[in-house]
Amino acid sequence: MDVLLGDVHSLKQKRGVVRPLVAELRRRYPGVAVAETGHLDLHRRAEIGVAVVSATAANVSGLLDECERMVAARPELELLSARQRLFTEEE
Repeated sequence: MDVLLGDVHSLKQKRGVVRPLVAELRRRYPGVAVAETGHLDLHRRAEIGVAVVSATAANVSGLLDECERMVAARPELELLSARQRLFTEEE
């Protein structure tokens, strides 16, 4: 997920927004792996990666959709884009 942070003027302030977001995703969805994966040197942008392993593609998609909705509902940031990529056992 690519997010634009609100009133943030430094990397330190960015960490103060991104860390609680990552922690909330991990707490609410204990079966997912979450990390800041991009835009590390920009103070108003962040890329948040979420990974899920499941027996069904429908379960993965549903869980990722829930994570996306949670991020989109945060008032201190704007969700610019989100994309999902599914890997099967053949890949």
